[in-house]
Amino acid sequence: MSESSVTRLSVFKTYKLYVGGKFPRSESGRVYEVSDSKGKWLANAPLSSRKDARDAVVAARKAFGGWSGATAYNRGQILYRIAEMLEGRRDQFVREVGEAEGLSKSKAAAVVDAAIDRWVWYAGWTDKIGQIVGGANPVAGPFFNLSTPEPTGVVTVVAPQDSSFLGLVSVVAPVIATGNTVVVIASEKSPLPALSLGEVLATSDLPGGVVNILSGKAGEMGPHLASHQDVNAIDLAGADAALAKELEIAAADNLKRVLRPQPVDDWSADPGTHRMTAFLETKTVWHPTGSLGAGGSSY
Repeated sequence: MSESSVTRLSVFKTYKLYVGGKFPRSESGRVYEVSDSKGKWLANAPLSSRKDARDAVVAARKAFGGWSGATAYNRGQILYRIAEMLEGRRDQFVREVGEAEGLSKSKAAAVVDAAIDRWVWYAGWTDKIGQIVGGANPVAGPFFNLSTPEPTGVVTVVAPQDSSFLGLVSVVAPVIATGNTVVVIASEKSPLPALSLGEVLATSDLPGGVVNILSGKAGEMGPHLASHQDVNAIDLAGADAALAKELEIAAADNLKRVLRPQPVDDWSADPGTHRMTAFLETKTVWHPTGSLGAGGSSY
């Protein structure tokens, strides 16, 4: 029998969640069908439950201390490593993004390239954002007054629905670039690129728990995460008007920072710095300089 006449069985990929640096199935055992833009079945994705969301918050909180305490330079190195790993799996993501968003191969390739470049862009900002939002403040008295940015904490992100990969990267990268950890609710209709991103993150030096990716219904997990007492902020990028209002009300219970949905015509455009500064706190420190001598200095 010639090799050309042998028929292989198809090896279908099993997509899993990415939580705490591991790849669990949903604890509920539920899945839902994911189809391409023409209605053709692509895969079954995990349908995350509230328990999965709680586990993701626990993982994000556990990872926060180490990630926020790392040097900004080190965080930048890790974000750049993510870009490196994506470059090596570019063809896979071109195929998945093309299927998810109904794009031609050339257009999908442009989207993936933009997403890789976006990781590099934010990698360069990790040790520079402090120069923009921090600094020395002039005061009337013998004091140093210094303001420095600090990460907010655990952030929930409702990822964009129509930009399954570039939009996802554009809302996740700025959150972790500034030292936060994140729980992401991927695009419900096109979650596969996001779940595959978890495989890249797991092999890119990013500590487990810094990014946690859930697939399923934002309307089911969102309210629970918005009201969760150990979530510090929420980005409503992918929520529709009704869901955004519901989540914003729930987030008020523990005074979460809320980034409201903002229409984005082109995710490949210059993102600016507002998504980084949205999830930063400012710490101001006063320190006495000592008594000023006749020469104007005590030193």
